[in-house]
Amino acid sequence: MILHQLIDYETLRLIWWVLLGVLLIGFAVTDGFDLGVGALLPFVARTDIERRVAINTVGPVWEGNQVWLILGGGAIFAAWPPLYAVSFSGFYLAMFAVLAALIVRAVGFKYRSTREDARWRATWDWVLFAGGFVPALIFGVAVGNVLQGVPFRLDADLRIFYEGSFFGLLNPFALVCGLLSVAMLVMHGAAWLSFKAEGVVAERARAFGGVAALATILLFALGGLALWLFVSGYSITSPVAPDGPSNPLLKDVARGGVAWFANYAAHPWLLAVPALGFVGAAAAFLGLRARVEGPTLAASALTILGVIATVGVAMFPFILPSSVDPRSSLTVWDSSSSHLTLFIMLVVTVIFLPLVLAYTAWVYHVLWGKVDEAALRDEAGHFY
Repeated sequence: MILHQLIDYETLRLIWWVLLGVLLIGFAVTDGFDLGVGALLPFVARTDIERRVAINTVGPVWEGNQVWLILGGGAIFAAWPPLYAVSFSGFYLAMFAVLAALIVRAVGFKYRSTREDARWRATWDWVLFAGGFVPALIFGVAVGNVLQGVPFRLDADLRIFYEGSFFGLLNPFALVCGLLSVAMLVMHGAAWLSFKAEGVVAERARAFGGVAALATILLFALGGLALWLFVSGYSITSPVAPDGPSNPLLKDVARGGVAWFANYAAHPWLLAVPALGFVGAAAAFLGLRARVEGPTLAASALTILGVIATVGVAMFPFILPSSVDPRSSLTVWDSSSSHLTLFIMLVVTVIFLPLVLAYTAWVYHVLWGKVDEAALRDEAGHFY
């Protein structure tokens, strides 16, 4: 037996679908509170020292948190090449806006405190705000468009043709999803500030975080209702070959109805997934009001898990549906790399992912503790 045949092709495809979700959730949970803190910066901190408190809660860890984004992009490139090709070309301008925001955010962290000038620091504070708000919004808008279907098609040679535009992405349903993403990550950032900051910054964060938690619940419910009433789902109408070749054109796809709810109708126990989103946000709201720190942060992370997993479960086995040619839609069963490639990647992941997790846990352990104004005024050690 050839070694990679120890795990069949269907199982490997399922494993990598799950791993892709894990990486995306990992990014949203870790770098998500960085983005949330940035979006909250002008509101929770009104003086320079207060802003430095907020910035220093994420300053030591934001670079490491972005590793999850790199891992997610790498996994898409290696495990799902057609998905990478369509999304990174079709969403090119949106991706550029995200990358620009993340780049200027990095510059803001490094340069903000290099000068004492108030105008200089205020400018970088707004850069940090944009660096948190813009990616949070665009990530949500992207998910909203994926649920509606992306305007691309494949020709007989599997060449990709994208027929959409940047402004076409900014439709009402996608904007609701974008606002949900912003509210969710602002809630997460507030939970982090409550956990890591002291004084008035933490108090303001609890107030804004409570509003964001309620907004998350309302927008999540509104998004689900809009998905039911106004968004046509996709379903495969031909026989499925889970271990078949990676050629999306070998299947037939129908668009219409409430197909995105079919998995929940067939397996009612899956309703526990969206329930996590609602329960987590409600628990985060109560935790922020009660000034409970660790459990509130955990509840906020649970919300992110529930919201992202809700989309994945609803769409399965679709990964990226096509609105102009449903037959070109990419699914778990027809858009992956080869059997051997997925197996080799899994072996590498099994070896190195635990090392990444262990190192990340060690870094957070070393940097444990709260940030307060007194320590910043004393300038003990390196601070942003």
